[in-house]
Amino acid sequence: MNRSLKRPLTLFLLLTLLLLTGCTKISDGLSLSVCTGGKPESLDPIHATDPGEQTILNHLYENLMRVTADASGRTSVTNGMAKSVDMEEETVEGGVAVTYTFRLRTARWSDGQAVKASDFVYAWQRLADPANNSPYAGLLSCVSGFSEARETGDMSLLQVSAKNDSTLIVVLNGRHDWFLKEVCTAPAAMPLRRDAVETQSGSWSDDPTAFVTNGPYAAVESGDTLRLEQNDRYYADLSGPRTITFHFAAAAEDAQALYESKTVDVVWPAAEDAGIWLPALETSAVVFNCAAEPFSDVLLRRALSLSIDRNALAEAAGTLVKPAEGVIPSGVPESEEGDFRTTGGPLLDNDPDAYAEACAQAKTLIQEAGYNSGEDLGELEYLYVKSEENDAVAELLCRQWQEVLDVQATPKPLSEAALSAALQSGEYALTGLNLTASANDAECYLSNWISSDAGNVARYKSTAYDTLMSVIASAGDGAARMGCLHDAEELLLMDYALAPLCNSGSVWAMRDTLTGAIRDPRGWFTFSGVFTRST
Repeated sequence: MNRSLKRPLTLFLLLTLLLLTGCTKISDGLSLSVCTGGKPESLDPIHATDPGEQTILNHLYENLMRVTADASGRTSVTNGMAKSVDMEEETVEGGVAVTYTFRLRTARWSDGQAVKASDFVYAWQRLADPANNSPYAGLLSCVSGFSEARETGDMSLLQVSAKNDSTLIVVLNGRHDWFLKEVCTAPAAMPLRRDAVETQSGSWSDDPTAFVTNGPYAAVESGDTLRLEQNDRYYADLSGPRTITFHFAAAAEDAQALYESKTVDVVWPAAEDAGIWLPALETSAVVFNCAAEPFSDVLLRRALSLSIDRNALAEAAGTLVKPAEGVIPSGVPESEEGDFRTTGGPLLDNDPDAYAEACAQAKTLIQEAGYNSGEDLGELEYLYVKSEENDAVAELLCRQWQEVLDVQATPKPLSEAALSAALQSGEYALTGLNLTASANDAECYLSNWISSDAGNVARYKSTAYDTLMSVIASAGDGAARMGCLHDAEELLLMDYALAPLCNSGSVWAMRDTLTGAIRDPRGWFTFSGVFTRST
């Protein structure tokens, strides 16, 4: 089957105009000042994990596709560096293979050289290469040859190739409906020029003013602040801010002070009552080591899960935290009618009146598992990454287990590196993790728990779950795919491989006199369309 995904320039213009509905645009050469977090630790696209870092990169580089929004805030994927996109699929053993052909527009890097398909090939191979240890490498797990390339270190096995300077070909190992919106817009997958990265001495990403970029802006001044100016070599005319200046504040109160003093026009994170609450695309959860004693026993996993009071944990974690209702957090899309969590409804009962009954059931289950009481388990360690919020949650969680089941679990805070080592070695029983996904689609949250997946630190094995996820990867009907995803989430929770705890959020604010900003659900912002409202 061959489906054309070509989007003419008129569609891009239409979406741009929709942003202006209901207000008159003032072309005033706006100089915008923003604060989206602390000073960047890395501006290397494959290592930038903070939304503030990703926001900067989102203005310096442009991916194959870009996200725009209409007046109601509904986002759409439109063409970025790709002038057109064609998709062709064929049946293969075990499912379907999908080939995307991107024809690049005529565009230039900030130093005048042409942007080529080989720049994407280099960037994506660099992202996938395990030697580079990118936390976003899994973003390309949908690309054929990804696992083989990771296992052998031979990046030529990754099915991303340049047919010529203006044609990029990507072969996927399934339909993966989220590929265009999630992979082809992500900062981690932005194009890079090999010579710009590998010929510089030291760390090439230390000085953003020396970057060779292809996005709408270029960095012109870096120090206590970072100032971007419109890139004169960008392929399209820009009607947004002439300059964007990033101010840095790691603490929310310091960021809010910049906003209140009118030093910046946009702030994230903002004070709790100062702007719009946004869900973070992550779920904190207890993960059990299902392959090791004592948690190879599903009855024991279920007992500990039922004895968790998520309302109390959310209260201990802060006012911007809510009890989790499932593995998938709010903000993960399903359809135009609602997101995945809203459509599927809660899978966890957070009714305070039901907690006593859940605890009674947990006590029965631990006895059915062969333990007269939790004391018979001995002393367990609950591993987690140390932070003020995590400390409070871990201490209260272990206290709940002790009070309800007499289980002696000791909170053990670790560095991220130490916890990662313990998870990879399997030398743990209980751990607290923030469950995230490489892309904002329910499939990406759930694929980590496939038996063969490298991210399956729970060592969870279920033939039924693996089969269901395989069906999802090749599903052609969108509604059926979503139904299977809801089934997979429910199965994962019925097997108690993990116990979701809480969902967090943050607040951002922008002056009432401004409009046109886009906040991607994954965390980063786009300010290239911001303008001043008429009064």
